[in-house]
Amino acid sequence: MAAGKRKKHAGKSISEENLESGIQLIKRHPLFSLLGGYLYIYDKNRMGSRTAAARVDRGGTIYLNKDVMLMPVQWAYAIAHCQLHLAFGHFDAEKVPGYEITEDEGHTVWKPHFQIALWNHACDLYIAKFLQDIKFAYPVQAGDLAAFSGSFSSERAIYERLAEMSHGHLEFAFGTASLQEPDMLGLESPNVYQGQMYNRYAAQFAHALAASVSRAVSGAAYHTAKQKPETMISKAAVWFQNHYPLLGALAASFRIVEDFEVCRRHEIQVAAVDAAAGEIYVNPAASNDPEEWKFILAHEYLHAGLEHHCRCQGRDPYLWNIACDFVINDWLKEMQVGAVPEVGLLYDETLHGLSAESIYDRIVGDFRKFSKMNTLRGYGLGDVIRDSDPAFSDRHRHTTLDDFYRNALQQGLEYQLEKGRGLIPEGLVEEIRALAMPPIPWDVKLARWFDCHFAPLEQRRTYARPSRRQGATPDIPRPRYVPDEAAREGRTFGVVVDTSGSMSSRELGMALGSIASYAAAHEVALVRVVFCDAAAYDMGYLAPEELAGRVQVRGRGGTVLQPGVDLLEQAKDFPQEGPVLIITDGWIEEHLKVKFEHAFLLPEGGRLPFRAKGEVFYFGRVGK
Repeated sequence: MAAGKRKKHAGKSISEENLESGIQLIKRHPLFSLLGGYLYIYDKNRMGSRTAAARVDRGGTIYLNKDVMLMPVQWAYAIAHCQLHLAFGHFDAEKVPGYEITEDEGHTVWKPHFQIALWNHACDLYIAKFLQDIKFAYPVQAGDLAAFSGSFSSERAIYERLAEMSHGHLEFAFGTASLQEPDMLGLESPNVYQGQMYNRYAAQFAHALAASVSRAVSGAAYHTAKQKPETMISKAAVWFQNHYPLLGALAASFRIVEDFEVCRRHEIQVAAVDAAAGEIYVNPAASNDPEEWKFILAHEYLHAGLEHHCRCQGRDPYLWNIACDFVINDWLKEMQVGAVPEVGLLYDETLHGLSAESIYDRIVGDFRKFSKMNTLRGYGLGDVIRDSDPAFSDRHRHTTLDDFYRNALQQGLEYQLEKGRGLIPEGLVEEIRALAMPPIPWDVKLARWFDCHFAPLEQRRTYARPSRRQGATPDIPRPRYVPDEAAREGRTFGVVVDTSGSMSSRELGMALGSIASYAAAHEVALVRVVFCDAAAYDMGYLAPEELAGRVQVRGRGGTVLQPGVDLLEQAKDFPQEGPVLIITDGWIEEHLKVKFEHAFLLPEGGRLPFRAKGEVFYFGRVGK
């Protein structure tokens, strides 16, 4: 397996995140979770090769190469493979072929008469057959079982057959390491058990196997009446996990709810997705074939992975859902995922290549036409379920899975591109990659705005106060460089604050506090502040620290900002080139004239009733 490129995300590479996910799969498995006691060391120095994924030594330590790019299910396979080397006694001298015991001055000596690499591969094939029979995970190396023509009755039988086939030349790939590189460390000195000693890993495996079988049998007896047969929908979901890496990780994270009564109660005609709950609701009464269900599930996976449920940003939720449907269906048709369903498909070839935001801007002006479109959920209903959805308002959610969905979709894209499996529309690739680059925080944008309007002050050289380095060279006079105070006195800006509407005092405090910190950092001595509701309240010039902590907000009536803006523009003591920041929730008059350079600061989700000429910054609400 070629080592993948390490891409940093949230402090970890994708390969490291996949490795941790693979370990979690092992910990949740009914059999392999009971084979505990192993130390997983992410040590590529013990790999022997950059391409080796996992190796195990005879003492029970499993070494994992965190730089190798594997899917989580492949990491689970590699770990289980190494566990079984220990559990099956492949390091035990009594099992290794060709070992004999001799006495040398009263000491027991084991002499090897076997090919280490050949025995290693015989054990790999035996384990691969075992894991295939129990249908566990996904092999790291494929094709070895098909190339072997012998019996799998025992490791020794495989070893003898390999010896005949190879004639001394081993040309097979190993299960968790690379070509001609064994994944078992220490075979030259196998484990010898004397007296009361025994292979504790084999004992653990016996107990774990008995416990898992007992649990499976008792569970089957207890739940037989409640179990449902495998359906076309569940098979479609498994297909993504096994054959479509782009959406495989997302598919594994969702629970498919096939319940006609639930769909009837929530008016779901075909399907809907609740990303926060990690559930996709499908109507088993819908007359779709298996290929159409692949298309439908992929549609819902992309809704969740691209975070359409939280990117609404104050838009109409239903129209936003419609816009996202047009984009997703266009991509899925281009990628030829499954078959296009006859019901609930929104597709318009004239919208090809447009983003959801662009499509929303087109359809928002024709609400009557688009207010009753047929989505996968039904007429006039969006298939993206939000917390505010009345049909699901009784559900209490404690956490969100947005980060997980985003990471899963990004990892799926990396695998899809690496394997070269199918074509992916350029717009979908760009949107998935954009998720890995979160938008610039509003306070960073605000800092850049300050940088544009308040360049660093030039330093003035003065000998009135000697430099701090003067003591090092007492015979050479050194000047001190200080800011130009005259230039500093002219640095100011205006702040017009909307003190009414839905903006809370805490939100105003957050915005004013950030403005104050940037003002102080840019050597702004005084700030001109005007509060506005039904009238304008001139607070005069305030120091940045007063703006941050000791300003008492006045007035909570209706909002009219024009008098406050006019007050600043007509003030004789306010510079004509001074920029103005306007803090509002957007519920203001429909026309606002500002002659000075200006910018708006709105709470996230707020919208201005006009097209702004200045920049607009959206700051996060408190508690988000």
